[in-house]
Amino acid sequence: MPPAKEQVKVRLAEIDTPEKGQPYGSRAKQALSNLLFGKQARVVVETVDRYGRTVGHVFVNGVDVNREMVRQGAAWVYRDYLRDRTLLDIEKAAREAHRGL
Repeated sequence: MPPAKEQVKVRLAEIDTPEKGQPYGSRAKQALSNLLFGKQARVVVETVDRYGRTVGHVFVNGVDVNREMVRQGAAWVYRDYLRDRTLLDIEKAAREAHRGL
């Protein structure tokens, strides 16, 4: 477990966002920054991927950041690695409300 306040890069489990330079990429990055910047986060590690990246769920003040990104329309559900099927309903609601992506 890393020491408190250590910066760690985490791949957000079960979701996918546009890459930098792709349409909506900068807005998705801003949405994530709004949720996390300057805040202490708790990471529930799911796994380490084949590239050595930590993959997990991030929580800030009790908010599941991965889920919130989908709710805001700033991320899609990553179906290939989906475990929590309720994310599909959240993504559907975001699409129907024309939020974000």
